[in-house]
Amino acid sequence: MGYLLITGGTGLLGRYLLRDLMDRQQKLAVLVRPSRRQSPHARVESLMQSWEKICDRSLPRPIVLTGDICTPDLGLSPTEIKWVVENCDSMLHNAASLSFVSTGRDAEPWRSNVDGTKNVLEFCDQARIRNFHHVSTAYVAGCRTGLCKEDELDVGQEFANPYEESKVEAEKLVRSCSFFDTTTFFRPGIIVGDSESGLTFTYHNFYAMLQIAWTLKQSLTAHLEPDGRTNVSYFRLLADGTERKNLVPVDWVSEAMATIIADESLHGKTYHLTPRTPVTTKLMCDVIQEVLNLYGIQFDPVPADVSTMSDDEKLFYHHMQVYESYWKDDPEYDLTNITAALPNLPCPHVDSAMLANMARVAIAGRFNWRDPRVAADVNLGVPEEVNQPNVVKNPS
Repeated sequence: MGYLLITGGTGLLGRYLLRDLMDRQQKLAVLVRPSRRQSPHARVESLMQSWEKICDRSLPRPIVLTGDICTPDLGLSPTEIKWVVENCDSMLHNAASLSFVSTGRDAEPWRSNVDGTKNVLEFCDQARIRNFHHVSTAYVAGCRTGLCKEDELDVGQEFANPYEESKVEAEKLVRSCSFFDTTTFFRPGIIVGDSESGLTFTYHNFYAMLQIAWTLKQSLTAHLEPDGRTNVSYFRLLADGTERKNLVPVDWVSEAMATIIADESLHGKTYHLTPRTPVTTKLMCDVIQEVLNLYGIQFDPVPADVSTMSDDEKLFYHHMQVYESYWKDDPEYDLTNITAALPNLPCPHVDSAMLANMARVAIAGRFNWRDPRVAADVNLGVPEEVNQPNVVKNPS
């Protein structure tokens, strides 16, 4: 078994995939960009040390390749390219921009989700990688209603934001490639924290709205009631409370993907990684009010007149505008393939107690996860003998 080359390994889902795939003895190479403060090698070592502390056990290390999907040859050095050609036989493309807004086709999310995918596919062709796993999203369905099947993609649907449209284009690019032996597609719903611990490393979607409410609450002492609750009746959401949202815990998404990737008989299909029972927008707002000790959030699907708003209302409205499309009602997702593949691994039901635990964990961490600092010169790169694949040992 060769190495699996993975992109997007430092995000929320990517971190879980690194842990879960290596737990299955999968040899991994991860493509990582440098950050402003850390090298790719230090970034991966930091996150792996976080996992070791959380799991209370030692873990192997992946090979770290310095690169960027938005550059030709993924920004890899000649030595790294040679190593990939000789050692990697499959790829998991997980990197993506989650931006809901865009200034044009040369900006995000198009730059990463479409142009980046083009670069990844060209690299796979040149490197003779023949098995491809692509992380898409259930929201390629766009504004569809009714049942969306796993074998459907572009049926002429409209889209609520550029992110959805860019992910459809990315899927179409992958499906147009004839040089792969197998292409497997994963379409998760809205990924939230760990179903058991509530752990999360990033704070998008539900967490972004929770953080907006949490931040604004700090300045709302004038609205504090004698019982300690805060009246936020001027918070209005462009929804009616019945909209269904497909929240999925990250630990389940990762376990499902790792199980499928490890079993070649399950490759070559499209899998909706969505729950059996969606969460309503009312339940999400009820949880936010419960954990922040708020009350009075209003549902109003008709856009309000900004000129008549108070300063507090305007502040909340402008913060929430970017997530306007987030509140739309989801269609129903066909689960035929995922149920047949993993009959004994159903998605955990995200109820109010689970979501409240996730919210409290995020608030306790003040919406900020920090990995431990590591030595700047840590090296998890390709082995010196590029013709002999090696598993990098834990340098600690």
